[in-house]
Amino acid sequence: MPTRISPSEFVLRTPAVGPSIALVVAVAVFALTTDTFSTLDNLSLVVQQSLVVGTLALGQTLVVLIAGIDLANAAIAVFATLLIAKLTLTGTAGPVALVAGVLAAAGIGAVTGGLVTGLRLPPFIVTLGLLTIVTAVSRVYAGGQSFPVTDDALGLLGTTRYLFGQVEVTYGMAVMLAMFLVLWYALTKTGWGKHVYAVGNDPEAARLSGIHVRRTALSVYAVAGLCYGIAAWQALGRVPNADPNAYQLGNLDSITAVVIGGTSLFGGRGSVIGTLVGALIVAVLRSGLTQAGIDNLYQDIATGALVIVAVAVDRFSRGRQR
Repeated sequence: MPTRISPSEFVLRTPAVGPSIALVVAVAVFALTTDTFSTLDNLSLVVQQSLVVGTLALGQTLVVLIAGIDLANAAIAVFATLLIAKLTLTGTAGPVALVAGVLAAAGIGAVTGGLVTGLRLPPFIVTLGLLTIVTAVSRVYAGGQSFPVTDDALGLLGTTRYLFGQVEVTYGMAVMLAMFLVLWYALTKTGWGKHVYAVGNDPEAARLSGIHVRRTALSVYAVAGLCYGIAAWQALGRVPNADPNAYQLGNLDSITAVVIGGTSLFGGRGSVIGTLVGALIVAVLRSGLTQAGIDNLYQDIATGALVIVAVAVDRFSRGRQR
């Protein structure tokens, strides 16, 4: 006879359920307390504002699933935007520059994975060091200036269309959704995904079961770097200007989205669907609180408190499952 579980236990065991409920509640609250939040234009804008952080968070999710962390993801994306922009300004075709930027980001991700797996260094220390290095290299490379982007291919993801003649959507939304679906499939339906979760749960047990732990971890960091490169493309679609000082808090925002989305910082538990919901929650909170007239500092306090609650819930749910 199957064991029945209570609704509260179901929420604790299914990481994306709690964040989804929180998202619905947040949308309902702001729709009732503000006049403009629930308009189609504003809801579309909220989604657009989540694109870059959401794409960064997608790569961050993969890293966190193997019990790692990546503090350099936003810096890598910013470097990729600068590389793409400068290449186009020197005469390189837009699509070629774009591919170069995305591959450069993937390469840096692979280097990160190599340092973590090859030298067995803590991911926090490695990515903290790379955050400093990549940020400095970006500013030296940019020479203290930003670069406008006029190539159509680079701004493609910011192109606006209207769904059903009313709802404003961009190609960037479609790309992010496609990325989440592809990685959801990879994590839940392929052997690689099973290996990622196994490594995050217990690396030694995964090794004893025949999984190449280092190879899996290296592939995770490389795929995450690829996500950061696409986030750079998203950023250029949102704002056609490559700025070395952009997205300074992008790494923290991406971690926030991952944690709020139900992915465990201890590894082995979570989903990219939850991360998508987490990124939307962050965007909804900022938009709703802004329209309610709440100062940005208080918005940061609310977001930080939400992260602490999410981590506490994760810790509690892990304790219940033991």
